[in-house]
Amino acid sequence: MSDQTDDSTAGCPPIVRMGDPVLRQVAAEVADPTAPEIQDLIAEMTVSLAEAGGIGLAAPQIGIGRRVILFKVPDARATDDPDDGPCPLTALVNPSFAPLDDEMALGWEGCLSIPGLRGEVPRHQRIKVRGTTPEGSVFEAVLAGTRARVVQHEVDHLDGVLYLDRMTDLVRLGFTEEIMEAEAARKWLGADAGTGEQDG
Repeated sequence: MSDQTDDSTAGCPPIVRMGDPVLRQVAAEVADPTAPEIQDLIAEMTVSLAEAGGIGLAAPQIGIGRRVILFKVPDARATDDPDDGPCPLTALVNPSFAPLDDEMALGWEGCLSIPGLRGEVPRHQRIKVRGTTPEGSVFEAVLAGTRARVVQHEVDHLDGVLYLDRMTDLVRLGFTEEIMEAEAARKWLGADAGTGEQDG
């Protein structure tokens, strides 16, 4: 998931863009999360994410069909929900989630594999996540707000789903610069921007 629109990845695996078949395939389960090749994959993903300036990345986005994701939540993107908040870079292998209730929230999302665009996407507001750490430990947590949104976005990538597929109103899809200008103008006029969490 993107935090910026620059998809430059010099010196690391390039981030594949929408249209590459790998983004529409279901990624394979990882038999051994501690295997050296998985550690190498996580290291490569970490570099690619840092250079691209995003807050989340799934292995298929660098062309590798394995069920591995990275995510983080910077201070500026966290909400005040007790199950949200800032989050350091976290790697999960074979992640899955289940919604804890029926509450959905609309929020703006971008994607490193769809550079320059942003759309308003409905997501579960509160989820329980389960996966395995690169060290082989079980990871379980209740996530809300930005944490929940970014994990849902990245797990979708593992199932060949893009945020565009989740949108219910394509009128709310546009180029990032134009959307930011329009929302800034609405805020200046005192209107409710209604954007929710940016970049999901």
